[in-house]
Amino acid sequence: MIKDPFQRLNLDREVLTVSQLNGRARGLLEDVFAQVWVSGEISNLSKPASGHVYFTLKDQQAQVRCALFRQSAARVREALRDGLAVTVRGKVSLFEGRGDYQLILDSVEPAGDGALRLAFDALKDKLSAEGLFAIERKQALPAHPQRIGIISSPTGAVIRDIISVFRRRAPQVQLTLIPTAVQGRDATAQIIRALKMADAFGFDALILARGGGSLEDLWCFNEEPLVRAVAACRTPIVSAVGHETDVTICDFVADVRAPTPSAAAELLAPDNSELVQRLSNLQRRLLLRMQARLTREQLRLDNLRLRLRHPGERLRQQAQRLDDLDMRLRRAYEQQFKQHRERLARLAARLAAQHPGRSLALLRLRLDSLAERLPRAMGEGLKARQLQLRSQVQTLNAVSPLATLSRGYSILLDDRGHAIHRAAQTQPGQRLRAKLGEGELQLRVEDNHLTPVTLSLLD
Repeated sequence: MIKDPFQRLNLDREVLTVSQLNGRARGLLEDVFAQVWVSGEISNLSKPASGHVYFTLKDQQAQVRCALFRQSAARVREALRDGLAVTVRGKVSLFEGRGDYQLILDSVEPAGDGALRLAFDALKDKLSAEGLFAIERKQALPAHPQRIGIISSPTGAVIRDIISVFRRRAPQVQLTLIPTAVQGRDATAQIIRALKMADAFGFDALILARGGGSLEDLWCFNEEPLVRAVAACRTPIVSAVGHETDVTICDFVADVRAPTPSAAAELLAPDNSELVQRLSNLQRRLLLRMQARLTREQLRLDNLRLRLRHPGERLRQQAQRLDDLDMRLRRAYEQQFKQHRERLARLAARLAAQHPGRSLALLRLRLDSLAERLPRAMGEGLKARQLQLRSQVQTLNAVSPLATLSRGYSILLDDRGHAIHRAAQTQPGQRLRAKLGEGELQLRVEDNHLTPVTLSLLD
């Protein structure tokens, strides 16, 4: 690549490759337009997984492609959308692979506002959609806290103001400072670490405090990791960042937002004079209620004394009632006994009418009759079975091969026990068994008369 992009081509014919041409054009563009500000409207926005952002910046007459790489896109990636009017800063370049003219950006701001405000609104909308700002998630502050943790810088007026308020209003409350940076590159990580430490100490409440400043000074309180750490705190937390007009995303996610650190202290510091006054009022109300209660109980006691009668009279009334109950019990017992006796007589008459003796006699006669018929039926059945058996034995002997063998026939079997039906099933010299009516014979085949015999003509 040549060192001077403005070097003119030689008068003689100089042939460049496409890569050389695009390289010279890119160098020329980047040297002349090293940094430009351009305003327009975003279209064709693309956010690949690499973290880079690509879009087209256009106005009514023209458009140019833009590339915003990951390190520059981190804060504004979520806020960018099609149709958004923005002001961008970057250098004019050329993508040599395709010969595309483009802007390489290092800053994107909404038209009329800064990039930090754009990132602020994007994160606020994202967390609001997740429900982190919902009222249902917020915890109530304790009415009478005993231990309070303060997450702030150990130097400056903020911590002194908070201590002053508690010393004046509630000196009995124990304050613990968890020191941390509240501005700068390491502030976010330090505040998150301090929050987790304070949340684990079991304080009644926490105060996250910082003095006022610009949006850039307060930016660590708008970082997503810190905001999520505040939302994850199990201890009620008051956000007191900046002056009354300063607003951070931590204010939205905290349980309570205080306009100033001093106001946060007043929210958590119960006023001793108010407590004394309240205690005096409660004491006066307690005395009045005790007097009223004693008066009511005295009246009730007087009424009970008037209603109280001599126990002898009560005993006489109970004795008369006992005699009455005794007579009623005797009459009821006699009446019930009479009813049971009459019912027993009716059941005895029914039982006599249904005596089982007659049924037993009839069943005994039937049993004797069946006992006489059983041997006779068994004998007749046995004779019929014997006749049937003899007939079946005769039929079996008629078709049995043993009967055939007893008449002089035999069965030839090979060495596997198969019956020989044809001469073709044998070979000369083969061993056979002949099964007779009584016993067996071992035989050898001399000739099956299937193979022709050649006779000599000379014999």
